[in-house]
Amino acid sequence: MIPASNTVPYTARPWVTGCLIALCVLVFVYQLTLSAAAQEAFFRAYALVPARFTDGSWSASQGLARWDLTPFLTSMFLHGGFMHILSNLWTLWVFGPALEDRLGPGRFLALYLVSGLAAGLMHVVFNYSSPVPTIGASGAIAGVIAAYARRFPYAWVNILQPIVIVPVFFMMPALLFAGFWFLSQVMQAAGSLALPAGAGGIAWWAHIGGFVAGWILVRRLAPQANAADEASAAAHSALWPWTTWMRWTRWWWRR
Repeated sequence: MIPASNTVPYTARPWVTGCLIALCVLVFVYQLTLSAAAQEAFFRAYALVPARFTDGSWSASQGLARWDLTPFLTSMFLHGGFMHILSNLWTLWVFGPALEDRLGPGRFLALYLVSGLAAGLMHVVFNYSSPVPTIGASGAIAGVIAAYARRFPYAWVNILQPIVIVPVFFMMPALLFAGFWFLSQVMQAAGSLALPAGAGGIAWWAHIGGFVAGWILVRRLAPQANAADEASAAAHSALWPWTTWMRWTRWWWRR
């Protein structure tokens, strides 16, 4: 399920969301300028490698400082390919602006970064001896998804679900979307426990750690909701699926 849009309006410019996206894009462009060997060394130095922190002999053999914790931060801004960065940054753009509008830039940035750090820590715990570099903003974005669903329980998410080559759109409550998404991560993470140590793949446990962190943090970082504003947004959210359906119907019949 690919989130295409949501129903919560926002008024403030999403500067932090935009800057996070721009930074990820700039780093990715820099990655593309590197040779294969240079990119491997770059990932080894700045990606999150659990064995670097848990196996002193391994980190020494790679020339890495075991107690240098910067990869917990830098790994959030690295990506492994076009689809990887596109899916991450699109999801951030769908959910980030409305959440940043309500939390404020500083609180939103804190939630994003802390969720990313929690994701990295969870990944290390469940992949204790893995020498495989882990990269991507998905752990931090998982925190944004959780925070959005908890902050806007009345919201709807427009979902794109490709069926073979046909794009199908349908509406889903934000809480339901977040619940399905989290459940899928838990199931995949449980299955990954059967894989041999050091096996590559998606960092499912990082997604879970980021999601839990975002769910908890939003209640502590979000300011008191304005009743009138939230009531207006709730009404907008309730009507949005039906007005969207009517627009699509009118367009279809005019064909």
